[in-house]
Amino acid sequence: MDFHKDIPAAFPGLCVVEGTIRSIDNTGEIPRFDALREEIVIRIRSRYTLEQVKDDPLFRAYRDFFWRVGVDPTKTRPASEALVRRILSGKDLPLINPVVNMYNLASAETGIPIAAFDADRLEGDLTMRFAREGEEFLGIGMPKPILLRQNQVVIDDGRSVIAVYPYRDSDATKVTRETKNIHLVTCGVPGVSPEKVIGAYRLCSGYLERFTGGTATCTGIFPPQDSY
Repeated sequence: MDFHKDIPAAFPGLCVVEGTIRSIDNTGEIPRFDALREEIVIRIRSRYTLEQVKDDPLFRAYRDFFWRVGVDPTKTRPASEALVRRILSGKDLPLINPVVNMYNLASAETGIPIAAFDADRLEGDLTMRFAREGEEFLGIGMPKPILLRQNQVVIDDGRSVIAVYPYRDSDATKVTRETKNIHLVTCGVPGVSPEKVIGAYRLCSGYLERFTGGTATCTGIFPPQDSY
């Protein structure tokens, strides 16, 4: 992923890990999914309480980033925190398709937001940059495009914005049951260590290899880290 120079300058310490999972089977049910989900739910309920989760240092880092880019995290939760809150509230996680179900579990387990795109629908290499004022974006589940603001951080594929970082992905490149190849991105922000972002990628890609038959390739951390 390329970064416009103003992104690392504005958010030192922000990093992503990305790679491709190829030849997945996203059409059937996931063997042993219920057992894995129950294991993760038990671990999360032993780790957090609903009253304290917002003050966890990891979720706090994402909340702080949201404030800086003009998103109110008390109304729009960071994705990983929202998943954890659902679990702590006794609600079921949303079931969309095998790939989405698996990366939601990995996101809840690690606390790291995870994005996945249909790799065959991407136009080219990804770039992280600031949005242009009034640029349009149609996210998953949105009835119509929204107009972006200059302080919002986005990812584009050379053709259009595919994500408002790190909380909303594009409808045009979403993972469906017809998806065969995935571009996976684990999303860091200032205050979250590269080790945690790398760990989330490894856990998620491992789940996808194990449960959807895919093969993980082309892993990298961006911007490059001196010690990695």
